[in-house]
Amino acid sequence: MNTKWEHISVMKQESIDFLNIDPEKNYVDATLGLGGHSKKIVDKLSTGKLICIDTDEEALTLAQKNLKEFDEKIIFCNDNFANIKNIIKEFNFESISGGILADLGVSSMELDNSERGFSFLKNADLDMRMNRNQSLTAKYIVNNYSITDLINIFKIYGDEKFPGRIARAICDRRRKKSIKETLDLASIIKNSVPIKFQNTKIHPATKVFQALRIEVNDELNVLKKFLLDSIDLLESKARLVIISFHSGEDRIVKNVFRDKYLEGSVKLLTRKPLTPSEYEINENIRSRSAKMRILEKI
Repeated sequence: MNTKWEHISVMKQESIDFLNIDPEKNYVDATLGLGGHSKKIVDKLSTGKLICIDTDEEALTLAQKNLKEFDEKIIFCNDNFANIKNIIKEFNFESISGGILADLGVSSMELDNSERGFSFLKNADLDMRMNRNQSLTAKYIVNNYSITDLINIFKIYGDEKFPGRIARAICDRRRKKSIKETLDLASIIKNSVPIKFQNTKIHPATKVFQALRIEVNDELNVLKKFLLDSIDLLESKARLVIISFHSGEDRIVKNVFRDKYLEGSVKLLTRKPLTPSEYEINENIRSRSAKMRILEKI
């Protein structure tokens, strides 16, 4: 197992500030990654506990090593955060007294590990599974989904400008030969868009790869369930902090937060999403699209 990755947690200080950590209360880091946010939270705890969840077993193992000095304060769980209610019960918690944090971005470890197939910058098998025990992969999608389904995925999950052109190019190519690798797919995408969009600052495959990752991992449906269940689990004055990275995610967070606000069950601490500072974006370009929303249970 490679342990050289360094993941830079996005909006780390803002996350901790808005969680308003009480040393004696319990918290959840629902997207542990390599533990950057968790370390900041657990540093502030005395008798409180931190439940750390990640669906990626490899990331969880590395995070356990990174946080081993805090073992007595942390509970680690390899599961999907959509199962947060069952996870909490499994560890004998009925509710969460302090708060819940979720950073919805793909970790640098997953992006940079060429074996995982998340990136179009390195050649790899078209995989993109967060949980490697599931069967659905990006390779299956691009080689088997109908052109209509591909168009919808690219449009809805990726905000792609040319979903039809790209989907048609994929279908034309797969009739001749299966599309198996990331660089192969990236090349098909690049060659299918208008020439003036082929060499822009943002690679033409960016949004399609994002859309495929979301479809592979059913991320938006999982997110909505997680949000609703998390709000139910919060005790009065406990907070939910969400960092999203694309419009589809942020739209779901915004709508769920709004609906709960209109029901009168939460207070919105951010009417508009917070974004990273210019300094942070310069230090970590992957933070540029981040948006943070926070609510407090009434």
